Amino acid sequence: MAVDDREESPSRTRTRKEDSSRTRTQKEASTRTRTPQDTGPEAAGGSTVELSRRRLLGTVGAAGVGGIALGAVGGVAGHAAAQSEPGAGLASVGRTSVPFNGEQQPGITTPMQARGHLVAFDLAPGAGRKEAAALLRRWSSTARRLMAGRTAADDSAVAFDAGPSSLTVTFGFGRSLFGRTGLEKQRPFALDPLPAFSSDQLDAKRGEGDLWVQIGADDALVAFDALRTLQREAGDAARVRWQMNGFNRTPGATEKPMTTRNLMGQVDGTNNPKESDADFQKRIFVPADGSADPAWMAGGSYAVVRRIRMLLDDWEKLSLSDQEQVIGRKKSDGAPLTGGSETTEPALDKTGPDGKLLIAADAHARISRPDQNGGAAMLRRPFSFHDGYDEDGVPDAGLLFICWQADPMRGFVPVQRKLDRGDALSAFIRHESSGLFAVPGGARSGEYVGQRLLES
Repeated sequence: MAVDDREESPSRTRTRKEDSSRTRTQKEASTRTRTPQDTGPEAAGGSTVELSRRRLLGTVGAAGVGGIALGAVGGVAGHAAAQSEPGAGLASVGRTSVPFNGEQQPGITTPMQARGHLVAFDLAPGAGRKEAAALLRRWSSTARRLMAGRTAADDSAVAFDAGPSSLTVTFGFGRSLFGRTGLEKQRPFALDPLPAFSSDQLDAKRGEGDLWVQIGADDALVAFDALRTLQREAGDAARVRWQMNGFNRTPGATEKPMTTRNLMGQVDGTNNPKESDADFQKRIFVPADGSADPAWMAGGSYAVVRRIRMLLDDWEKLSLSDQEQVIGRKKSDGAPLTGGSETTEPALDKTGPDGKLLIAADAHARISRPDQNGGAAMLRRPFSFHDGYDEDGVPDAGLLFICWQADPMRGFVPVQRKLDRGDALSAFIRHESSGLFAVPGGARSGEYVGQRLLES
């Protein structure tokens, strides 16, 4: 999306005549109606004024103290102080946008973002299919608008001065939604409950849900604005069941693009399937060739969401060598203990002078490999989290694990079963919540996410 250049901040020495002229300019801008280019078809006939976030801020700057107030006198002055130089354009982090429409929903193959929110909703008592459809229609319209960097004039001021910042909003459906909407016959078999695992210590209040929303962005305020807007738009139709906040490394924080690290300091995500793999689409997405069962899931995927607590105090008591043995990779660069770089295939049969395997039989890197699990593969796209400290000073921190696959019984479950039976890392983590969601294919132009289900 093209974004206007930022205007200079107002000077306090401008004359009353200049301020009056700018105030009139602001009033004229506030009465603009949206054009078809600014809105999706679902907004036809609406009257909400909609401007680019940066254009609206520029208008605020032009209005000076006689124009729009941002809730405090220091709002505009604070913006001016934050500018590195007048007229500077958005940095690449803020300029990047992700399309909402497509065969698949955004936020699945999108590069990992710096900030994330996961939130689940339950339909309100008495709400059903009609209310769910209306809610998804509203949410899709809003997500399409916010992802393009457009802000309505009646929105909060949280993201007015930001670009799209790689914002993505992804919607999914939990098993319980189908009973509440009378659509049991449309519920996929792949949404059958996940089996129990011995390492689970699950809190049911922080798992599952009728509706699931994943929000990601490279700016914390843009991500929060989307979260708050969607929660507010749920209105009387749905209420929040649980919500979790996460983060990753900010783009540009390293000299060159690198695989991110988790809170244990380990390079995390080396063996993720790549879009260039010949079988990537088949492993991650439900076929869109007419063979999908049910048909409304064509082009969709299934998300397993788990809050995994990392027992960091115990982990950090280990020596560097012991940590590397648990993982099977060097902490410095993610290379396998058998040598090479991060992307070097590990020599799983290689032994040391003592005759022992260099990558132990219970090393996480060995057990989680697809070729050690009958080819089972999933696209991992997690966020780290830190929710403070408990009464003993132990950090409540870890991984908001999200994995994507065409069928969780062939992706997540086989791998997790094997990890459950003998992963050396299991002693240092605890699975505290779990959810499984059917994420339908992307919305076409003029369509909302889930329309093929809710209007079937």
